[in-house]
Amino acid sequence: MRPTILAAAVLLALSAAPALAQTPPEPATPATNAAYASDVSSADAILAALYDVISGDAGQARDWDRFRNLFHPSARLMPTGLRDSRGVLTPLTPQDYVDRAGPNLVRDGFHEREIARRTETFGAVTHVWSTYEARRALADAQPFLRGINSIQLFNDGTRWWVVSVYWQAETPTLPLPPEYLPAP
Repeated sequence: MRPTILAAAVLLALSAAPALAQTPPEPATPATNAAYASDVSSADAILAALYDVISGDAGQARDWDRFRNLFHPSARLMPTGLRDSRGVLTPLTPQDYVDRAGPNLVRDGFHEREIARRTETFGAVTHVWSTYEARRALADAQPFLRGINSIQLFNDGTRWWVVSVYWQAETPTLPLPPEYLPAP
């Protein structure tokens, strides 16, 4: 009789595993700043706010409360690059990004704007390939930097959240592919 009970328990546990793997625990509802409600009202709005809030001239303070409001509490920003000829990924929380990049953005000036976008959505999940260019000042004739942001968004039914921003800058050996550039 014992082997039958044990076998039934194992079978029950194994049959429930796929269902459990698909159902995440219910997270606590994160606080939202009502002052920035329009920033999170649509996918277009949150992407525009994301680019706008980090952009500004040298010496211009950024609204980091607005920046943090865009991100889900579990969000990450992940720049990629090379170190000793190997690819590296540096996961940052939104606050880590503020602490590390914020002073440089204000000191040097930084205007990042989207020049092309590819978007796919399934239910609450949206993935955006957002090609960007950056200038130190808006009047600069040429960007000093271009690349692609891979942005994951989540819609919880009441607002949009940035879940992750994962990016790769263009280099001389890694030019932007034509399909990620604006149509001619």
